Amino acid sequence: MKNPFFVSVADFARGRDEGRFTLEEVTAYFLDRTRSLSGEIHACLSVNDNAINRARQLDNRLRGEKPPSPLTGYPLMIKDNLEVRDMPTTCASRILEGYRSLRTATAVSRLLSLGTIILGKTNLDEFAMGSSTENSAFGPTRNPWDPSRVPGGSSGGSAAAVAAGLAPLSLGSDTGGSIRQPAAFCGVIGVKPTYGRISRSGLVAFASSLDQIGPFAVEAEDALEALVAMSGADPLDMTTEGRDPEEMRRDFTQTSLSGLRLGIPAALFGEGLDNSIRERLADVRKGLSFDGVREEEIELAHAAMGINVYYVLATSEAASNLCRFDGVRYGFRAAGSANLREMYEETRDKGFGLEVKRRILLGTFALSAGYQEAFYRKARKVQALIRQEFLDAFSRCDVIMTPTSPTPAFSFGEKTGDPLSMYLSDIYTITANLAGLPALSVPAGVDADGLPVGVHLIGPPWSEGRLLAVAREISRRWPMPLPRVHATHGTIPGGKRGEEK
Repeated sequence: MKNPFFVSVADFARGRDEGRFTLEEVTAYFLDRTRSLSGEIHACLSVNDNAINRARQLDNRLRGEKPPSPLTGYPLMIKDNLEVRDMPTTCASRILEGYRSLRTATAVSRLLSLGTIILGKTNLDEFAMGSSTENSAFGPTRNPWDPSRVPGGSSGGSAAAVAAGLAPLSLGSDTGGSIRQPAAFCGVIGVKPTYGRISRSGLVAFASSLDQIGPFAVEAEDALEALVAMSGADPLDMTTEGRDPEEMRRDFTQTSLSGLRLGIPAALFGEGLDNSIRERLADVRKGLSFDGVREEEIELAHAAMGINVYYVLATSEAASNLCRFDGVRYGFRAAGSANLREMYEETRDKGFGLEVKRRILLGTFALSAGYQEAFYRKARKVQALIRQEFLDAFSRCDVIMTPTSPTPAFSFGEKTGDPLSMYLSDIYTITANLAGLPALSVPAGVDADGLPVGVHLIGPPWSEGRLLAVAREISRRWPMPLPRVHATHGTIPGGKRGEEK
C-alpha cells in the first residue's frame, strides 16, 4: 500500500483523526517492512503476534470516541531488555532464550495505557554490554546507511529500526551511551533522560545506578511526546522523582536559541576525534552563533577519567546484577551436570557470551577483598567529582556540546579484537551517566562517506525540554538525507526524510 500516514506523532494523529487510514493499515505496513528487511538489517528479534489484533480493537473503539492521546495507535519497537508481559525477553543472550516475561516495564505500560502499539522487540548487545550490537547471541544488526557497518550499541536494533523506517519510535536503554552512540551512527535522535526521570522497573538491570530508559525518533517533538508519557514517580522504582512531566513541554516551547549559553569543553574536541566529525561540529557551532547562541569555553578536568571510573562501577554492578542468571528458576540450564555447582558453572559458561563474561570478571575483581578500596570506592569518589564539575559548569552555560562519538560508524569486526578501542567509542557519553544528567544525540548531516554525524548535548538535571528544543533547531538547519536502505526498500512516511517517491 501507499503510505497514507506520516512518521511524526502530530501528522500521524491528524491523519488518524481525519480518517485517512486505519490503525490496522499502519501496523500492517510497518510489520511488512520489518519482515522484508529482517535479513538485510536484522533490527528485530521478535515480532508482536498481537499487534494487528490490538490495532483492530483500537480502530473499533475509536469509531465511537475521541482518541485519548496523539500517541493512540502509534507504533513502536521495544529494546529486548525491557519486559513486556507474554512477549520474549532475551536480552540477546542464550541464557534467556525462550523466556517470556511475566510483567510489563512501567515505562512501556505508560505508553500502552495511551494506546500505542508494540510492533516487536529489538536486537542489542548481550545484556546491553557493547557499542556495536555485534555481541548479540542472535547475530548483529546492520546499519541502514551502510550494511557493512555497525549501527552502534548497545541499543543498535532500536536505532536501526527507526532509521530504516521499521517503526517511527523505539525505546532503548542507556548505561554509558547505549542510546546516544547508536543514534549518532544511525542518524536519528536518541535521548538519555535525567536519572530518576523514568522508572527502571521492568528493565533488566546492567548497572542500576547508571541505567536509564529513553526514546529514539526522527523528530524532536516525537521524542518529547514519548518522554512525557513515560515520566513520573513509580513505587516500583524508588529512585524516580515525581516531577511534573509537562515541565518538559513548557521548556521545549519556551526555549530560544537567542542568548543561549553553549558550553564547549575544548579538550574534548582535540586528539582522538575524527577530522570529519570535528569539521561537522565546527559548522554546527558556526551556524548556531548566527542564531544568537553564545559560546562559553569550559573545563571538565575529571572527564578524562570517565572511562576508568565507568568500567569499574558499571562492571561491579553488572557482576552483582547478573548473579540471578543461574539456570535454577528460568532461562537456559546446562544439561548433564554432576552436581549443583557444576550446573551453575556450565550454565553461565555456555549461556553468557564473551563480553558479558569479561565484564563479570572485571566487576568481581574490582569488588574483591583487598581491591575494593583501591578500585570501587575510589571510582565512587571520582564519580562525585565529575558530577560536581558538571554542575559547576552549568553556572556558566545552559547546554554543553561535545561529539557523540569519536568516529562515524565503523565496519564489522574492526574493533571486536580490541576491547579497549571498543570501550573508547563511548568516551564522550559516559560522563552524563556518571553525573546522572540528561543528554541526547541529534544528527547534523553526513560526512564525506555519507555516514551520519551526531552532536551530543548535555544539560543540567531535568532540562530535557531545553535539550530537545536545541536539537529541533539543529535538525531544521541540517536536515538529514534518507539512509541508503530506503533506495532499495522504499521510504519511511513523512517529512524531509519520508516523502513519497
